[in-house]
Amino acid sequence: MSWYCDVAPGHPFHGPYHDEEYGFPLTAESGLFERLSLEVFQAGLSWEIVLKKRDGLRRAFADFDVDRVASFDEGDLARLMADPAIIRNRRKIEATIENARRIAGLRRTGEGFAAWIEAGHPMSKEEWVRRFRATFVFMGGEVVGEFLMSIGYLPGAHRDDCPVARRIAACAPAWLRS
Repeated sequence: MSWYCDVAPGHPFHGPYHDEEYGFPLTAESGLFERLSLEVFQAGLSWEIVLKKRDGLRRAFADFDVDRVASFDEGDLARLMADPAIIRNRRKIEATIENARRIAGLRRTGEGFAAWIEAGHPMSKEEWVRRFRATFVFMGGEVVGEFLMSIGYLPGAHRDDCPVARRIAACAPAWLRS
């Protein structure tokens, strides 16, 4: 998404995401879960819509606390489907809840989400997609690719001449360790 380096700076929603989050290494479980969920919600929509709905999504999904979301039931699903502050797509909401359950399951096996991702590194995008599809739901190539790019596991979040790229390189993202 190197074009993002041209359009994001100075934009009220894209700017902060581009400058402070996109491509930086991320290991906190709730942050990883949020980023994966945002990519699921973005499927078929613009990233700007997702960024505009982000605060609502955080409130609706308990700040992306994996255990809390994993415990959501039919009542929560009904609440979410009625919430105008979020993207009300039933399949995406159900996928987010199910993915929380699967992340919690990884933790119960002794391997948290960050460790699960690190254990797969390095892989090609196609290998990553297969790995994610075998473990999570609603995992298309774009969802997986953008998620991994956004957390520093695949290259391409920024152009080499983007000032943010230098800041990210100083953080030693996984794709630079390949």
